[in-house]
Amino acid sequence: MTEKRSFAARFASAISIYGERRVLIMLLLGFSSGLPFMLVFGTMSAWLREAGVSRTEIGLMSYVGLAYTIKFLWAPLIDQIRLPWLASRLGKRRAWMIVAQALVALALVGISFCDPHVALTPIALFAVMLAFASATQDISVDAWRIEAASDEKQGAMAAAYQLGYRLAIIASGAGALYLAQFVSWHAAYLAMAALMCIGIGAALAAPRLVDAQLAVLGEAAVKAFAGRFALHGPLKDAVTWIYRAAVAPFVDFFGHRGWQALVILALIGLYRLPDFVMGVMANPLYIDLGFSLATIATVVKVFGVWMTIAGAIVGGVSIARLGILRSLLIGASAVSLTNFLFAWLATRGGDVSALTIAIGAENFSGGFAATSLIAYMSSLTNHEFTATQYALFSSAYALPGKLLGGMSGIMVDWYGAQGTLRDVLIGYAPTLTAKTAGYVPFFVTTGLLGLPAILLIFYLLRRETGTPGQVESTAAAS
Repeated sequence: MTEKRSFAARFASAISIYGERRVLIMLLLGFSSGLPFMLVFGTMSAWLREAGVSRTEIGLMSYVGLAYTIKFLWAPLIDQIRLPWLASRLGKRRAWMIVAQALVALALVGISFCDPHVALTPIALFAVMLAFASATQDISVDAWRIEAASDEKQGAMAAAYQLGYRLAIIASGAGALYLAQFVSWHAAYLAMAALMCIGIGAALAAPRLVDAQLAVLGEAAVKAFAGRFALHGPLKDAVTWIYRAAVAPFVDFFGHRGWQALVILALIGLYRLPDFVMGVMANPLYIDLGFSLATIATVVKVFGVWMTIAGAIVGGVSIARLGILRSLLIGASAVSLTNFLFAWLATRGGDVSALTIAIGAENFSGGFAATSLIAYMSSLTNHEFTATQYALFSSAYALPGKLLGGMSGIMVDWYGAQGTLRDVLIGYAPTLTAKTAGYVPFFVTTGLLGLPAILLIFYLLRRETGTPGQVESTAAAS
């Protein structure tokens, strides 16, 4: 009986944290962070394809998403710079949040008044603005999350963020597609701009944090260096500031791991490569197979998101049971295998059941893999440099996929233009057409792109298995 009461007390204590103000605010900030993401990628590619924009141009447009990849370049500035007037009233973190959110809303309004039938350039310019503002919001929200709660509450903060983010994906994916089909694309993007008020309200309601600076590794040596060369006053302060903002986080990461840091960065960069490359062509595939926007919204944007959430939960259980690296291996293998399902989907024509199977498997594996990767990147971070280092890791994991993803449309068109290959594929699957045949070898290729990450995980497993104090043993013990 005592054990039952103890369990019940622990369970009630664990649940009660989700009612705390900061956790609820994190839910709303997660929604604000997730809202622009689909509007830069999937939803926009569906709009452009429906408007008759070529797959090559759609693929090239996806390069605007590089802002999410290179955000580590300006993350140190957001850590160090206090915005005039706003920072003194709201604090550094909330000031950056609100400025970024306002720019996101402005960019969405601008896109809503564009017409891809007339010109792509205005859409591209507003999309660049949207991507950079959204990436800046991510940096500031991540920093606030890390600083607003103690270590034992970070799990609840992260869970609230993920839930809000996924709800935003439903709104900006399924919601926007429904509005586009039954009203207009203008109304869809205008409604998404209005929803950014949720994030602005959350930022205003968020508790103001105390801006504090702690001594960092190497800072004393830099000050001594400045003194040796007779650097005084503003010049000495500038040298110290640059070191603290832009150098110290990287010195810490590479200094503790040596050359193996390159292996870790390579794994992070290659891990989600199949998903990033195939993701650009997913919506064009659905359109070319003849699925309606309502069907895409229901299966892909609603059912798919819930499958992603389910995969994320199972991924968390796997990490607790098997450890981080083994879960990474399972996730990488599942992601590669489910890419082959999309090659099969392309041969099925407008089969809603096939679409549901492919989306369910792909999103579940994607959620599992994402949870594993986030846990791995978090385990690598030094709490003295969490915001900048996490921005580095999250940028590294997206960079190769973004670069290669821009070529995805060219790859599909090239495969489709190979007459002999196209004829063989159409002979094998009569539902294929000249427009869809190129998707089959494309998705087989993206599935094979997962092999390098799988090999790197095997390498790290061999090095870290049974080694005390390493990531794997730490994760397994937790």
